[in-house]
Amino acid sequence: MNIKKAVIPVAGWGTRSLPATKNVPKEMLPIFRKPIVQYIVEEGIDAGLTDVVFVTNQNKTIIEDHFDRNFLLEQLLARAGKADMLEEVRRVANMVNVIAVRQKEQLGLGHAVLTAKEICKNEPFAVMLGDDLMFGRDTGIGELIKAAEATGKAVVGVIEVPEEKVSKYGVIAGEELPDGSYKVTSLVEKPAIEDAPSNLAIIGRYVLLPEIFDILEGQKAGVGGEIQLTDALQGLADQDKLIAVKLGGQRFDAGDWVEYLTANIYFALHDEELRDELIQRLKELLPCSE
Repeated sequence: MNIKKAVIPVAGWGTRSLPATKNVPKEMLPIFRKPIVQYIVEEGIDAGLTDVVFVTNQNKTIIEDHFDRNFLLEQLLARAGKADMLEEVRRVANMVNVIAVRQKEQLGLGHAVLTAKEICKNEPFAVMLGDDLMFGRDTGIGELIKAAEATGKAVVGVIEVPEEKVSKYGVIAGEELPDGSYKVTSLVEKPAIEDAPSNLAIIGRYVLLPEIFDILEGQKAGVGGEIQLTDALQGLADQDKLIAVKLGGQRFDAGDWVEYLTANIYFALHDEELRDELIQRLKELLPCSE
């Protein structure tokens, strides 16, 4: 199994992040020194992926432009002698091969993945959602690619979540295997607490087999009136072609304001130039304990 493509759906409106996303795509909001989408692409590159398929809409071309050359900016930086900045903007432009396909109607994550069918054709491929930022060891799409290559099966990334949060996720039921992964038997999208089969929640990292496209083409709308990828994954589970891998590391939900702001602080605290001053300013902002 040779996985080289990542499908990154970016056509959504980012309503959780309004009004910041009224005219700026959610994926282009900055976290520390980079836009959200760049972290996602770099994670894929680190895992050996070479092609990124953005499932986009007519208002999101700025995302593609971010990974293209900007000759006017480069000339300005060259004239100003800002060699480090020039090198960085050129690095971003050259880091990956970008392919864009239009999702003309936002009919759900399953529909977004289906939109990439002609690009991915008969190849296994990764899916990476921009809401989920993942950092550290034993985390991210690289772990799922290893599992897919070892087993020949589709893989979903899962984490354990508190019982009261299961209704926000797709949740799996399955049998734990000797290597710590799970043979997935069923999946439920955003179940009520009492209906959740486990607390293992699917997050925005997948490795899928091309069979998923045939399933999605026959998939009916599910929760929210949308074509849910979670529902289509049941078709792979029924064929014993789906496993789940528990991911570690640090995860941030970039669509949640607390998580988004925490991610900015997380990276700033790892910057030696900013760390001490940031800590001091945070202490000044925090109310004094009595």
